[in-house]
Amino acid sequence: MFYSSKKQLSNEDKLYNKIINFSRNKFFYDTVHLQDNHNIRIYLIFFHISFLMFRFKNFKKNHPIKTFLQKLFNYAFNQIEVNMREFGYGDVMVNKNMKILVKVFYKIIFDFESYSSYDDIKKSKLFNKYLPNLNTSKKAELFELIKYFNKYQSFCLDLPANSVIEGELNFKY
Repeated sequence: MFYSSKKQLSNEDKLYNKIINFSRNKFFYDTVHLQDNHNIRIYLIFFHISFLMFRFKNFKKNHPIKTFLQKLFNYAFNQIEVNMREFGYGDVMVNKNMKILVKVFYKIIFDFESYSSYDDIKKSKLFNKYLPNLNTSKKAELFELIKYFNKYQSFCLDLPANSVIEGELNFKY
């Protein structure tokens, strides 16, 4: 007769919410001075997810982490689509933007695949490519962004698959 009206969050929902919180970190807007807008946050989400995907790229195809990351990918793009509809975009605009965002995500994955082997200059060019409003005249801000993602990448490399599948991503910067 009585049941809890609280919805149990899925693990991909938990992980996605943590990544959303990472993209809302004041560091990006106060220290690096990124513009606080929808596109910048989406790109930050893509950066964070891509490093997770790189971490588990070489796992076997049937490993549970592969299935989980596919669910995370699907969930993230579904949430982005829902947000666009909440902004009032129509079907045509949503479909067009989603097509563009999927392409951008795959470009990010391709471009950042060798991130660890890049020097700071190559990394700065990558971030400038995806964050065009990044103030490149202030190299200190750009290198703070690089330091953040260097640390995040190191964090991801040490992540066990089980903690990611459980939606646990306790990165602090």
